[in-house]
Amino acid sequence: MATETAVKEENCLGWAARDPSGFLSPYKFSRRAVGNDDVSIKITHCGVCYADIFWPRNYHGQAHYPMVPGHEIAGIVKEVGANVHRFKVGDRVGVGTIVNSCQECESCNEGMEVHCDKGAVVRTYDTIDVDGTITQGGYSSFIVTHQRFCHKIPDGYPMELAAPLLCAGITVYTPMKHHKMNQPGKALGVIGLGGLGHMAVKFGKAFGLKVTVFSTSVSKKEEALTILGADNFVESADEQQMQGLAKSLDFIIDTSSGDHPFDPYLSLLKRNGVYVLVGAVEEVKFKPLSIFLGMRRITGSLTGGTVDTQEMLDFSAAHGIYPKVEVISMEYVNEALERLIKRDVKYRFVIDIENTLK
Repeated sequence: MATETAVKEENCLGWAARDPSGFLSPYKFSRRAVGNDDVSIKITHCGVCYADIFWPRNYHGQAHYPMVPGHEIAGIVKEVGANVHRFKVGDRVGVGTIVNSCQECESCNEGMEVHCDKGAVVRTYDTIDVDGTITQGGYSSFIVTHQRFCHKIPDGYPMELAAPLLCAGITVYTPMKHHKMNQPGKALGVIGLGGLGHMAVKFGKAFGLKVTVFSTSVSKKEEALTILGADNFVESADEQQMQGLAKSLDFIIDTSSGDHPFDPYLSLLKRNGVYVLVGAVEEVKFKPLSIFLGMRRITGSLTGGTVDTQEMLDFSAAHGIYPKVEVISMEYVNEALERLIKRDVKYRFVIDIENTLK
């Protein structure tokens, strides 16, 4: 069994950014020792999230370098601590955007650790860990995390497809569940058709919703309708199309990270309609009348807690919901990040860590 002693040798290989350029290159570092409540995971795959651009390039102004990004992690358990009974060596598991929290506040007790009331969330990378070191993410050979933040990947579910569920999937699943967007026959609008948007479409159809995709790119119409199974596609710049859907939607999930007007979309909601923002836009502006009329609600959501994450993984496996990915090598990651900025991916890059990390 593992001990609490510190591990000082450089026992982990990753790819890290050394400065705000965000350029990644090989980096050897030390993972903390496996504690009594910890799980050590050999990483096989890691999804590429837009956060892996945002944080390494220091857009928030608080980056710690060197920084190994990656918080959509799939892998195999290679060691467990003395108090770990949910997992055993050889289990297929995933790790998402956080690896610890206070574990005792109201939010944590309700399985919503990402909203820890004490602000004690430890992100999967670029946060001070329990041993005082800075967490490093999934673009690496293995990771050590508290067992609470480790999730079982259902048998038979492909590892490379499971990885994006740990951020892109849970980011849209959580608000859909909590705002009751799982009522068959209701109408859902999805703004943006990227990593998050395509998962919202897939979950929406699995819930029995009538799904309309909104995009500025008409080139995505065929994919949305024929591949992803959306019921309707609207080019959002077309005022006539937009007006034709006035007061027709029960819910809207906005996954767009680009600045855009909100009033035209709010007008599409029925009375008591819910608009959930999950895209990281710079500014949110709308006229009060847009929500006064019809008692509409606008809210936000940030990934999800441990309870929702495991439920989402199980739901995806049970209903055959799979992200659409492009598997890449570790050496290709810098080019992939540039393509992600240009939105040149359908719909999530996933790094084959097991076979290409070197």
